[in-house]
Amino acid sequence: MNQKRLAAIILALALSLPLCAQSKGENTIVFTPQWTAQAQFAGYYAALELGFYKEEGLEVVIEHPNASRSAIDRMRKNQSQVTTLPLSQAIFALDRGVKLVNLLQTSMNGSLMIVSRRGVNPLKQKGARVASFRAGYDQLARAVANELGLEYEWLETASLLNLFIAGAVDASVAMSFNEYYQFLQTGLIERNEDIVYRLSDHGYNIQEDGLYMTREEYDKNPERARKFARASQKGWEWVAYHQEEALEIVMKQIHRNHEATNPTLQRLMLEEVLDLMEGYESGEREYVLRGEMVNQAVALMLKAGIIRTEHTIKELLP
Repeated sequence: MNQKRLAAIILALALSLPLCAQSKGENTIVFTPQWTAQAQFAGYYAALELGFYKEEGLEVVIEHPNASRSAIDRMRKNQSQVTTLPLSQAIFALDRGVKLVNLLQTSMNGSLMIVSRRGVNPLKQKGARVASFRAGYDQLARAVANELGLEYEWLETASLLNLFIAGAVDASVAMSFNEYYQFLQTGLIERNEDIVYRLSDHGYNIQEDGLYMTREEYDKNPERARKFARASQKGWEWVAYHQEEALEIVMKQIHRNHEATNPTLQRLMLEEVLDLMEGYESGEREYVLRGEMVNQAVALMLKAGIIRTEHTIKELLP
């Protein structure tokens, strides 16, 4: 091979490298769920494990948040391209100037509840000390408590369970698929509707988890976002019909991330999460953000002073 031909080949390879890197970058997504590894995110784990993202031509990496860096912080700094958020937190972020696009709405119903530590109706605990999420997932519970004039004293913590076990609070917020089961497993409370105020049972049924991307990131490549949403939905549909296999995939993620939990809790969580995904009228998984729920959440959060501006569903749609 003569020197001129060799030089031409080397030049051609050098010119092609940036294009390959660019192509790979365009098809890579770092996905950070809003919380640590658990069955709440089973559909995404399944989509990765079973190759549904690869079928869409995507390279997906799942990186969970940590105590010092929340999922939305990672997304704002472009360390992740997609996250999950409850609707109320998405509205709060929007109000603080983070423009978001809802790619896929998985939750059709709310799971938030207030659980009494003292064995009484939470509505009769006016002025109670109530444990709340430091990560801010309970803005809606605060807004409803404000609406009901409960005057709770909110104690933000990274571990609701620790405060509950210690008896340092009178009540705690909880997700029906997670903390509530943890409280029951302690034996400190029994399954009793009289000590639980579940928001969705009292006219405050507002959607929670959805897939979100910043509007700036979405506008770079809308088709990539649609592919991610499509594969994620496929993952959730597979999970709904293969729950035991899905649980095995979930436990792999849990072990990989060194989380302390147990299969019994994760099975209960998965069953409850799948129930929450069913539309309250259709009884089917719809994957649609509901305007009336956005409006109700905005009205409650405005009245409580949690947000400053009225927002609409249009701001969250692609």
